[in-house]
Amino acid sequence: MGSVMSCCADEKVNEGFYGNGGDGTWRIFTYKELQAATNGFSEENKLGEGGFGSVYWGKTNDGLQIAVKKLKAMNSKAEMEFAVEVEVLGRVRHKNLLGLRGYCAGTEQRLIVYDYMPNLSLLSHLHGQFASERRLDWKKRMQIALGSAEGLMYLHHEVTPHIIHRDIKASNVLLDSDFEPLVADFGFAKLIPDGVSHMTTRVKGTLGYLAPEYAMWGKVSDSCDVYSFGILLLELVTGRKPIEKLPGGTKRTVTEWAEPYILNERFRDLVDPRLKGNFDETQLREVIHVAAMCVQSESEKRPTMKEVVNLLKFGRERGGTMRRMRIQSIKYGEDLMAIDQSSEEEEEEEEEEITSKDEILEVEQSNDCGVFGEMEAQRMEDPYVHKRDKKRARNDSNRPRAGAH
Repeated sequence: MGSVMSCCADEKVNEGFYGNGGDGTWRIFTYKELQAATNGFSEENKLGEGGFGSVYWGKTNDGLQIAVKKLKAMNSKAEMEFAVEVEVLGRVRHKNLLGLRGYCAGTEQRLIVYDYMPNLSLLSHLHGQFASERRLDWKKRMQIALGSAEGLMYLHHEVTPHIIHRDIKASNVLLDSDFEPLVADFGFAKLIPDGVSHMTTRVKGTLGYLAPEYAMWGKVSDSCDVYSFGILLLELVTGRKPIEKLPGGTKRTVTEWAEPYILNERFRDLVDPRLKGNFDETQLREVIHVAAMCVQSESEKRPTMKEVVNLLKFGRERGGTMRRMRIQSIKYGEDLMAIDQSSEEEEEEEEEEITSKDEILEVEQSNDCGVFGEMEAQRMEDPYVHKRDKKRARNDSNRPRAGAH
């Protein structure tokens, strides 16, 4: 789609331009088009809000349902993340990656347009407003695990230059109407030239999912995404958050919690109790082994995403052997945990300077909410219900809905 900076040209020159990306055609929208589609970026249309800005549901004149990410501030950091995300989205084409539907780059506005995902994100089903509804049975969880892995495999092994996502987490795995996963939010993505195995860069991402070599030294490689995916697998199986707060204010990672169960092969004790024992025990053992391989503290001991996909698809039959192993969980330093605590208390994205091993690292905390943020339930209404029917819809159901009619 051209150079990174091509996305920032004046909208009067570019409006109506069409290109190819994702699963079809993307185009450049005018601000007026998106304003009309989202009912003036109204509160009723708001899907989520975070440090980056807000995401709104909308419907175009031709009936396309969209999600519009509107950046809050146009500083240099936001400008770069916008440019990176549009560039990456314009390159990728895979059924498990959220493709680019379009963007708007006016004089003072930056907006990215995606397809709307009616089942929102994995986060909303594991820890958010749908968690109590138990929509994710074992089959759906395995479908989400495999689809997400295939999307990452495409980024690492099939697109050129290959792409490191750097922010794999539950809120960045979106779910379509069939609970097919689409990996989203490429604002932190890194394009890696052929022949380059790793790079040293400023640390970006979400604590709890960060590989140790990346969190501590800024060493980024595709193995960092593998580690994050391993945490995501544990989250899918256990229903636990990557970092949980214990009584007294101390924090524990999901790997610290899971390690003794895995070491003693007490796999059933790891399973999310919301599943009520309805799972495939053979699959459970294989998925836990894959997760344990992915979250090894030494990056060279982790599998590639291609190997992960084979293991999830075929298990021991064709994916390779699975040996008994321990997780070898790592503990984030108190300085990193302090950043996580600050992020919780302030509930906004900000940069912090920390001292680690006599080095100053800038750690940029990703917004936990992802593209279709963690929404307040009272704000969420069915976006497909026409205004005149909203009152009737509220009377029909006491809880908010996201599915299409």
